[in-house]
Amino acid sequence: MYKSFLSWRYIVARRTNWIGVVGITVGVGALILILSIMAGFLAESRKTLRGSLSDLIIEPFMVARRGAPALPTSPTPLLEHVRADPRVAAASAHLTWGGMIVHGNALDDLVRQNPRTHEDGFVQLVGIDAADELETTDLGEALRRASRLGTAIVEDPSQPFAPPPGAASGPYAWIVVGEQLAYTHGLRRGSEINVVTVMPDDGGRVRDANRKFRVAGTFRSGENEVDRARIYLDRSELADFLGHLPERIGERADRFSQVLVRLHDYASDGQALKADLRRGLFDSGLVRDLDAGEVKTWEDHRQNLLGAIENEKTLLGIMLSLVLVVAGFTVFAILSMLVTEKRRDIGILTALGATPGGIMGLYLMIGFWDALLGCLAGSVIGVLSALKIDAIEQSLSRAFGYQIFNRDVYLFDHIPSVVDPTGVALIVGGAFVCTLLFAAFPAWRAARLHPIDALRYE
Repeated sequence: MYKSFLSWRYIVARRTNWIGVVGITVGVGALILILSIMAGFLAESRKTLRGSLSDLIIEPFMVARRGAPALPTSPTPLLEHVRADPRVAAASAHLTWGGMIVHGNALDDLVRQNPRTHEDGFVQLVGIDAADELETTDLGEALRRASRLGTAIVEDPSQPFAPPPGAASGPYAWIVVGEQLAYTHGLRRGSEINVVTVMPDDGGRVRDANRKFRVAGTFRSGENEVDRARIYLDRSELADFLGHLPERIGERADRFSQVLVRLHDYASDGQALKADLRRGLFDSGLVRDLDAGEVKTWEDHRQNLLGAIENEKTLLGIMLSLVLVVAGFTVFAILSMLVTEKRRDIGILTALGATPGGIMGLYLMIGFWDALLGCLAGSVIGVLSALKIDAIEQSLSRAFGYQIFNRDVYLFDHIPSVVDPTGVALIVGGAFVCTLLFAAFPAWRAARLHPIDALRYE
């Protein structure tokens, strides 16, 4: 009983002991906050990357090899093979190409653009079949999500390339652009844009082409790289833009670059279906190689980015754990001073019948109170800060007049955080163990004091 009472009195009466509590609070709170943010970065990256890529990606190597048969240029055989598997929920063909927005009617305008506009003009043209795409990826959500920059979303997300109500008919195809791209170039519904690109012709030479399109609306995926540079349009329109010979219109209009596949249960069937499709498509002559990575999961496709974030999370956890070690040293120093100052008290307690184990338990109890108070305060502060970190950052940015978190750098437009209860428990448990370990040596020293020597201490 005396151990709990005296240890609490030492904590309350000596302000120096609160330094250890504050150190543990800072260490636990910082560790929970930073690891929650890194877990949020990883989870948000997985979510956004999977949203734009779907579960599986099939990218056949279309370039013909010497002596090898050419692969079908139409996605129809590949789509039929994929959709025949009962584990597949939907599949969609993509035709992707690079281009650039030109402000003006002549290609000479490209040379006269300033460097900043030149950089912002590069775009990724993605030709899709709208009905298939809406079933396969999260494009439908991106079309319905309200714009953060005030740009106009499409009128009907189920028909993204339909002209807006009241729009004048014209010869140009309708497209959907990312909200950041629309904001940068001042695009609205009905705006005309001129896109220029280059491609090899059938003679092996490179030629340029440009075409005007009209904007049906914008989308917001929350993935900065996509919202800043992607343009969706009908796949047949993009194939026609890239050029064709008159006698091969049908073949060229059905070209594709990749096929995205959504599964009913990716967690259970993802790896098995990848292996089955790789073998089945190879046997059917729809991909060239079993081991060339033509069939992969979205995690395989983005493994470098996801692996980098996971490594950063681990390294930050290790480095921030040193804060707890520093807090533990603080507790060690404070208890060592306390043992020296309270030698006479220790002698009196021993003379009254306290055992060495009781004395040791008394000072360990002081470390326990330090750990308990510090971990409780740190976990509350860390969890609340992690849950409100985006609002906190925006408030601090407004207060200091400086943007702390530059949203243009990352894939998403907010600071994500995921509070993992297991992770919080491990951090709190680690802080407790660390504090008690550093408190053990001063407590052991106190238990070894001889009562006579302790009573004679001045």
